[in-house]
Amino acid sequence: MDILSDAVAAMRLGTPHSNRTVRRGHWHTHFPATGNSAGFHVVLQGSCRLLPDDGDPIHLQVGDVAFLPRSRGHAIAEGPGGDHRSGSADSGPETVLLCGAYALDDSRAHPALAELPDVVHLPARVGQHSPLRAAIDLLGHELDTDERSGAIAPLLEVLLLFMVRAWHQAHPADTGWVAALRDPAVHAALQAIHAEPGAPWTVQSLAAHAALSRSVFAQRFTATLGIGPLTYLTWWRMTCAAKLLRETDLLVRVVAERSGYTSEYAFAKAFKREYGVAPGRFRTHRRPAAA
Repeated sequence: MDILSDAVAAMRLGTPHSNRTVRRGHWHTHFPATGNSAGFHVVLQGSCRLLPDDGDPIHLQVGDVAFLPRSRGHAIAEGPGGDHRSGSADSGPETVLLCGAYALDDSRAHPALAELPDVVHLPARVGQHSPLRAAIDLLGHELDTDERSGAIAPLLEVLLLFMVRAWHQAHPADTGWVAALRDPAVHAALQAIHAEPGAPWTVQSLAAHAALSRSVFAQRFTATLGIGPLTYLTWWRMTCAAKLLRETDLLVRVVAERSGYTSEYAFAKAFKREYGVAPGRFRTHRRPAAA
């Protein structure tokens, strides 16, 4: 069980999209904030600047990846100027970009994404982020071959995971999700929760997976992630339940069982406490849309 992949997949909504863009000369394109979305830009040829509406410019070279995990207004430009006009010149040096967007459930921001900065800059460096580079190459090939290829959406899902993973691998920490992935005991407990969210977990049974005593495990888990193991278990169960309600036609009773509840009433009560609406109403109003 790849818990990082699981966490990222649980937040993603609808169908992601991407395109390959060619610009020449001096150009400037602004992307306004658009709600529950994340986006990326990869420089395939040339260079440009990423200009956050509320941050410092970032120079992007060939092979650099810029990932924006939250909806933040920004521009991509080459040449002088920093206004928000959009357009491009007809002649001059050529810049080729691979850009894409994802719809994400920002109401359930998983720590794996919540801990990321507003702009994740992954510079191109020899020998680093090889899986990410491979995914970019494959995606670029598919876009060049056929923009309606059925392989594009799965490749975008893989690319999202690799961008998040690359940042976490490059930023070790003593607490938070990065630390949890590196701590064998906490990681083992998280794997158990993600593999079987509906299992009747207790602190004791999760401690057994972590090969620690109950008290040591509970203290270590809480110190690492900032919440207790059963609090995280409930949060994850509700996140999984919401995804099932959005994306399947399973009966609420079945969703409740898969979420670890033997009583549909208890599940509905817990779900409403978490989301503010009953499961049925949530399903009606939260069907996914394209990014």
